[in-house]
Amino acid sequence: MNATQVKEADERILQTSPLRKLLGRPELGSVVGAIAVFVFFAFFADSFLRVSSLSTVLYAASTIGIMAVPVALLMIGGEFDLSAGVMVTSSALVSSMFSYQMTANVWVGVGVSLLVTLAIGAFNGFMLTRTKLPSFIITLGTFLMLTGLNLGFTKLIDGTVSTKSIADMEGFPSARDVFASTITIGGVGFKVTILWWLALVAVASWILLRTRAGNWIFAVGGNKDAARAVGVPVTRTRIGLYMGVGFGAWISGQHLLFSYDVVQSGEGVGNELIYIIAAVIGGCLITGGYGSAVGSAVGAFIFGMTSKGIVFAEWNPDWFKFFLGAMLLLATLLNAWVRKRAEAAK
Repeated sequence: MNATQVKEADERILQTSPLRKLLGRPELGSVVGAIAVFVFFAFFADSFLRVSSLSTVLYAASTIGIMAVPVALLMIGGEFDLSAGVMVTSSALVSSMFSYQMTANVWVGVGVSLLVTLAIGAFNGFMLTRTKLPSFIITLGTFLMLTGLNLGFTKLIDGTVSTKSIADMEGFPSARDVFASTITIGGVGFKVTILWWLALVAVASWILLRTRAGNWIFAVGGNKDAARAVGVPVTRTRIGLYMGVGFGAWISGQHLLFSYDVVQSGEGVGNELIYIIAAVIGGCLITGGYGSAVGSAVGAFIFGMTSKGIVFAEWNPDWFKFFLGAMLLLATLLNAWVRKRAEAAK
């Protein structure tokens, strides 16, 4: 065997090295960060390690994670959605007002809400592909329109900034079981949103890693022009990603509605940034083409640990945003370092 063959053999060994594969995982940095946050609050908050506390942390993480998963896929595809937060509220408002005004079974309102949120997602994707404007501008416009529509229609139809209660309507108990129930395990209650969250992570991971659509998402996020040149359906992929965000907003909106049976029209503003932060902490690049659904789940878990860990430690919650910003910067730096190490190991 000559020197060239030896070198090629060595490169093949490096390509199959478990360490190299581990360093190449997008969520590695966020996992390290999650362990550090867990150890930190386990040390400073005595009640943090209780099973009931874990339930609270997982619930907080799931309410962010349900939206962080489709937002992460969208970011891998190279786009943003600044309307994601208010879309959740729109989903809940449509379900509530349609059911109440039409005196229909609440499941009818739930179905109409699904169609509306998917249509909003399709609208964002269609406008993006047709106008060629940046997704920041398109979805910022949608954000402002939905904010106005949420408030305007709620006051026009109900006369106030909140919807009427639908708790006594037909179908409410079964819908609450699906979207807002509590499952008791070992005497500790876990919200059903945790199952929705884990299911979305599993499906999204399967799409990204095991399907042709997953290859399309990475290709579009890496270079949409090159992807189009090799036959990737760029337009369809981008519209589908935005509809995925709409689907996540539908689930989150139904949970919001059936948890409290009324909805405030002004809710959701600002949450879109939290979803993006969770995805970035989980390893998604702002430039697209890199990331994972599991990473977004870890990012949401870090968010849940931080938001509730501060409460368990009995610290002033005013500092929460500071810790969240610090984690964003540290996670981004850690992810960049891990990527450099992975590239150096090739």
